[in-house]
Amino acid sequence: MRAALVLLGAALLAGCGAQEVLIPKSGEPPGTVDFSGYWELRTDANAERRRLNEAIRRTDGIDGGAILQPADVRRDGFLLERRDHGGLVHVFLEHGRRLKITQTDSAIFISFDRAVVEEFRFGENREVSVGPVVADRVSGWEGDTYVVETLDENGMKLTERFELADGGETLRRTITLRSRSDDSVTIVQKFDRVDSSS
Repeated sequence: MRAALVLLGAALLAGCGAQEVLIPKSGEPPGTVDFSGYWELRTDANAERRRLNEAIRRTDGIDGGAILQPADVRRDGFLLERRDHGGLVHVFLEHGRRLKITQTDSAIFISFDRAVVEEFRFGENREVSVGPVVADRVSGWEGDTYVVETLDENGMKLTERFELADGGETLRRTITLRSRSDDSVTIVQKFDRVDSSS
């Protein structure tokens, strides 16, 4: 009888930790915001990469003892460890020193260092994957800010916010990585608008 009560209690506790559901964003772009153009990171790209890797380590939700193999697999310089649990949403995070952004009536396309292009459809609410890693994604507008939220199956969340400043000459990208236990790290990157020929 006691064992049955323990199992019932464990089941009830597991039911209390419901999976987060991402809230869809607006698919209607404000008429005054256009991210199109060429952008260059103000700070050192390698230093930014180190900051992002440290943020990943602090929020992936596991300690070093839970790693199945060393971090010998890397994707664009980011830590990608094979694990039995913990967050892997960071595989959806792209990084670059130079961005080329194209904005249409229905989407934003971001080219990172001419190597990887990310497409974000206004008002999207879909499943995305990189290899075996699957996550839910929503993206769209919150006022003049474009927001992309990606949530992996283990509860780790990546939020990216893009907004213009300084009369449209500065692009601010705010990256927040949040563990399933709500520990989070936020990094703000600033990009200056540059001429396409530079």
